[in-house]
Amino acid sequence: MSDIENMKAELLGAIDGAADLAAVEAIRVAALGKQGSVSGLLKTLGKMSPEERQAEGPKIHGLREAVTAALAARKDALEAAALEAKLAAETIDLSLPAPELPRGSVHPVSQVMDELAEIFADMGFAVATGPEIEDDWHNFTALNMPESHPARAMHDTFYFPDRDEAGREMVLRTHTSPVQIRTMLAEGAPVRIIAPGRVYRSDSDATHTPMFHQIEALVIDRDIHLGHLKWTLETFLKAFFERDDIVLRLRPSYFPFTEPSVEVDVGYANEGGRRVVGGSGDAPGHAWMEVLGSGMVNRRVVEAGGLDPDEWQGFAFGIGVDRLAMLKYGMDDLRAFFDGDVRWLSHYGFSALDVPTLSGGVGTPA
Repeated sequence: MSDIENMKAELLGAIDGAADLAAVEAIRVAALGKQGSVSGLLKTLGKMSPEERQAEGPKIHGLREAVTAALAARKDALEAAALEAKLAAETIDLSLPAPELPRGSVHPVSQVMDELAEIFADMGFAVATGPEIEDDWHNFTALNMPESHPARAMHDTFYFPDRDEAGREMVLRTHTSPVQIRTMLAEGAPVRIIAPGRVYRSDSDATHTPMFHQIEALVIDRDIHLGHLKWTLETFLKAFFERDDIVLRLRPSYFPFTEPSVEVDVGYANEGGRRVVGGSGDAPGHAWMEVLGSGMVNRRVVEAGGLDPDEWQGFAFGIGVDRLAMLKYGMDDLRAFFDGDVRWLSHYGFSALDVPTLSGGVGTPA
């Protein structure tokens, strides 16, 4: 056997007999390091004649490749054996009792979403959903928002650079109102739905975030009038705040998708540094606070939904879920909802077992 073949046999034997990773590394350094035996042979190639290099080169490179492959294989085998031994030594006692308190909790926004769904389900509303990436027609045009409407401006809306197959601009939806259009087109009338979900607007401060949660309601039927809207809002707010002394004030307003439009205020008082809803805003120590926008669905929106506005009428309203949570549970900064602070969630979060029910109370604290 030649010297190269002898070296190869010795190195492969040593690698195969290496007892641990440290021994494998020592062999690697001795063979392939800067001063290693195989590296030394590679350096001799430059001093050889072309004929010698052609004869000896393949043998030396073959030696390096064989040693490198053997080192990798032995390292993998030793690491696998070490892992198997570690797993065999680690055991879990499944008979141990569960922790006294569950570590997870329900986010206040999720809790309020469940509370709202429970309240509206009792009034006969179904839950409808739609895409968060919406086209310009469903998000604006079908809701009677002209091209010049300020809500379409770049500082309010997140636009995508690409258009859809129909050439329409794509946006992150600015409200859940497009779900109303999609539901009317898909199901016709009558309609009685709520549309909860995430919405996006370019705004950020203590009471605004670029992403927030909204719930909108839509009722379409024959002979619907503003009295039906007022009764629905009173019933909803009394159930949500779990008080019978809720007093509403309706103020004329303007929304492109409703006509007439009304802003809805509730009476409240400051108690212990927080706003407590209840009573008339005109009572001593009380004031009015705006909570939502609403109105009778505009004829053009009914037509965009594929319905005859001379036969079908309805009302709609929308409210911020995050703001409802802040008002009901005494939170003062909307940004904390999205900070991911475990301490905040452990303080305001709800137990997974506290499922909202009208009989047991929709706002039972954790």
